[in-house]
Amino acid sequence: MTTTQAIFNIQTEQEFRALALEIFNYQFKNNKVYRSFCDLLYKHPSDVKSIQDIPFLPIQFFKTHQVVSSLEPIQTTFISSGTTGSITSKHLVTDLNMYKTSFTKGFETFYGAIDNYVILALLPSYLEREGSSLIYMVDALIKQSKHPESGFYLNNLSELKNTLIHLDSQGKKVLLIGVSFALLDLIEVYQFQLQNTIIMETGGMKGRRKELIREELHYTLKQGFGVKTIHSEYGMTELLSQAYSKGNGIYNGPNWMRIFTRDTEDALSIQPVGKTGGINVIDLANVNSCSFIATQDLGRVHQDGSFEVIGRFDHSDIRGCNLMVL
Repeated sequence: MTTTQAIFNIQTEQEFRALALEIFNYQFKNNKVYRSFCDLLYKHPSDVKSIQDIPFLPIQFFKTHQVVSSLEPIQTTFISSGTTGSITSKHLVTDLNMYKTSFTKGFETFYGAIDNYVILALLPSYLEREGSSLIYMVDALIKQSKHPESGFYLNNLSELKNTLIHLDSQGKKVLLIGVSFALLDLIEVYQFQLQNTIIMETGGMKGRRKELIREELHYTLKQGFGVKTIHSEYGMTELLSQAYSKGNGIYNGPNWMRIFTRDTEDALSIQPVGKTGGINVIDLANVNSCSFIATQDLGRVHQDGSFEVIGRFDHSDIRGCNLMVL
């Protein structure tokens, strides 16, 4: 089957499309859940000539079924966050090296070498539960940063404040990645004027605060941290890749990831660039589960392939993805 090297060495759109079709054929044959879904739609590989023809599996299937394409043993199961009593998604991962390669190369694509940064993480709601793919990723990035100051913070906001000011004043490149409500908690107590620090929010109030539109959240964070832009990470339990925004809510993904939008009235119809619709993700790193996922997010794709997340479907659960309704 397709090698890790082929996925992460994609350079052209033609290479991406050819590999996506190859992976579709593989998953149609080897993923029972995805095969059943395609059969219901009467979509056979002989009907799929382009990536626009590929069926996107509704993300809800990760809550009710074991979505897996590989016969290899399950190495770990990532579990989504959710409100009390809600059904969580489970992503069965048969190759953790695939995830490590994806998030490492993805980060380096947009931010350069990881060891250039001191990485500080303020992710209390994720640290307080098991099975978070975000914690797994950030923990690995912290280790790869090789800076003794890198690490997680839970409730020790005073220590985090002192560390941030000390590192920033020394001119060190710092990345503070945090869940939205925790970043707001920090700047309610302390105010900053940071010159060398990237603030990256992962979205989600986790029921701790009122949801804010992105512009309001980012304005408040910029004022509190004294920075010009707020960065964001777009990822979810069901994916093995992330997209990043360096400001203004405009995201870009790595070469092995693509975003499309579907018609909200016709789930099988891929829309033209620029039209708002449900976000469909192709994540080729998901070769061992499902690479073609119809999310419950609403968004818009731009001509250059960048995209915005502008809300959620009303009926969807409140989850830990980067989602703030506009």
